[in-house]
Amino acid sequence: MTENPRITVIGIGNILQCDEGVGVRVVEKLMADYSFPENVELYDGGTTGMHGLLPLIEQADNLVVIDAVNGAGEPGAVYRFTLEDFKLTIPKKISAHDVGFIECLAVAEVNDSLPKSVVVIGVKPEDMTTSSMELSVCVKEKLDDLVRLTLKELSSLGARPSPEN
Repeated sequence: MTENPRITVIGIGNILQCDEGVGVRVVEKLMADYSFPENVELYDGGTTGMHGLLPLIEQADNLVVIDAVNGAGEPGAVYRFTLEDFKLTIPKKISAHDVGFIECLAVAEVNDSLPKSVVVIGVKPEDMTTSSMELSVCVKEKLDDLVRLTLKELSSLGARPSPEN
């Protein structure tokens, strides 16, 4: 019997800086509202750098990252990028933690330990500078969309989380 591929979901961001923490907030909501198969692991990546992220990336067969991204749309715009998109047009990000994530992908590639698939799900932030643990209204309104998009991604990888009652 073959094992199910290991799926790692990481929420990245600083919850002390308003919309910067959206990735962590999505993972918190997923962990509170769903049970996951044994091959799916969720992590609060916070603002951890290479030493925290690299092992999580390298152990994954499939990686889903949730984060704030500075895309071309209006604040609250939701995005889905694949690794191929990153290689062509890496979106510019506003905070310091993005450098760690991009560098981790590059190191994993050099180490020949890049996951088979890498997907980044993100939302354009409205405010990443205010010291607040609250998301802006337009980003908070997108939390359910980000959760649904993450669940859809997991489903496409063969994982079926169960809602908690």
